[in-house]
Amino acid sequence: METNLLALEKLSTLELETMINDLIKEDFSKLVQLLYRIDVSEAKLKNVLKEHPNEDAGKLMAKIVIERLAATKKARESFSTKSTNIEDDEERL
Repeated sequence: METNLLALEKLSTLELETMINDLIKEDFSKLVQLLYRIDVSEAKLKNVLKEHPNEDAGKLMAKIVIERLAATKKARESFSTKSTNIEDDEERL
């Protein structure tokens, strides 16, 4: 189940929860790799899971992944805007 980050952004919350729960059951090491690639904070993840021991782990993890993907997307857009502004400034010179 090779998943790229752009494909993850297109999943619904329920699809992401399901995918994470499937990985927890079937291929935990792949889940760990995915979380590492997305750059999910291990400390934040442990803290959230510890604070909500009776909630569905897939649901909690999906929320953290969605937050991280949104932050990554925002940073990507910000960088893209800055690059365009730099190119425009260089053309004016």
